[in-house]
This record gives sequence, structure tokens and C-alpha cells, in this order.
Amino acid sequence: MSNEYDDVSPDGTQILRHRREKDFVLAIGEEQHIEAISDHIARHLGPIATVLHELISDLVHIDVHVVPANDHCPYLRLVTSGMSDLPMTVPAEADADVPRYMELMVTLPADWPMSQDAFEDERNYWPVRLLKGMARLPHEYDTWLGFGHTIPNGHPSEPYAPDVGFDGAIVLPPVTTPDDFATLELDDGKRISFMSLVPLYPEEMDLKLKKGADVLLDRFDAKQINDVIEPGRVNVAKKRFGLF
Repeated sequence: MSNEYDDVSPDGTQILRHRREKDFVLAIGEEQHIEAISDHIARHLGPIATVLHELISDLVHIDVHVVPANDHCPYLRLVTSGMSDLPMTVPAEADADVPRYMELMVTLPADWPMSQDAFEDERNYWPVRLLKGMARLPHEYDTWLGFGHTIPNGHPSEPYAPDVGFDGAIVLPPVTTPDDFATLELDDGKRISFMSLVPLYPEEMDLKLKKGADVLLDRFDAKQINDVIEPGRVNVAKKRFGLF
């Protein structure tokens, strides 16, 4: 693996370019951890309808747990397990409270197509692909994900699917979940943080890199945008006649 800080964004954030040099390593998953994570999801978000299992896994075994909308939440949730089987490579100078173990989630409209036939269309499958790719990324490149980190979809970045305007994502707390969902402490002492992936338009990625995550999130708050993925939502980096 080779990671290089090729650029620094205008807000002072270092931009890391990932280059994988690892061989494929078969992973089968930690059964006890999967069970504990599954129980945690069901307890705080609702019954799990199905699990999208990986047949062959590289480095970590990533499954995606599907929680349909229910009486407590009008949205569909997709939550990973397996990312936390290995610690992320957090910089030595990072604060002690920076998560070393993480799982990721996305929140979708209740009627998002979830059948195998629907997944033949990348416009339906891309949130699952995003979750699985981001859950494996820290282990592929010996790096880490944390609050406010943004990840483009390739270099140069491309839309996640045809007719999808998003071409990157930001890591944020799961603000539409109960507070107790955000952290799980296992019997072996491992502390797992759950974070949301929120997709961004190209202009929003640019805004974050130029002015920082706080400016982007202030714009989100002004437009009442949270961690729910709404296709076609307002682009907070644009005004009617151009960029802010």
C-alpha cells in the first residue's frame, strides 16, 4: 500500500491519494461480532428483514443488514457488519476518542428498490456498493475514516450511477437514529462507532475542500438536510444563478 498527501485543499485539509499494493486476503468474518452487531441494530433501529451476504470477501467480510421502515422510523436503513473486525490505521497524533473500529450505514427512502432484479440497475444498487467499498477502504489502504472525511468516487470522481448527481460522500454521525445506536461496546472491550455516509454533489465536495466541513454542514442545516439520501435534493453549494 502506498498513501501520499499529494495536495492540500484551500481549507488546509490534506488530500490523501490511495494506491493499493496488498494481495487478496480471504476473510470469513467474526461470528460473535456479527451477532452482537446484528442484535445492536435490531434493538435500536428495528427488525432486520434480510442480510446481503458477501460470498467471497477480501481483508474483511462485509455484510449489509437491511432494516425496513417501521413504526419508529419512516426510512430504510442499510448497516454494515465486518468493517470493525480490524482496527483502522488512525494516526498516532489523533485524539484518544477518535474511533479505531467503525461500521457504516446509509438511510434511504422507505420505497427504495431492494430486490435482486432491482439491483441489476446501478441506479438502485449504488448505495450498497458505496457502503461496501467504504467499509473496506481503511483496510485496503491502511488508513481511516472519521467525522467530516470526504471520499470522491474515483480519481477523477464520477457519478455513482447514471442520472445520479452525487459523486462523493462525507462521513457524518447518524443523526436520524436513537442516540444509543451510535456506539456499541463488545464483551471483549472493543468499542465500535456507527457513522453515516451522506452523498455529495461535485460542488458540495468542492465547497467542503475550499471552506471546510463546518461551512457545508451549516448549509445542510439551513436546508434541513440530514443523513437521509434523497435523490434530486437541493444542492447547497449552488444558488439559482451560480455558486455561493
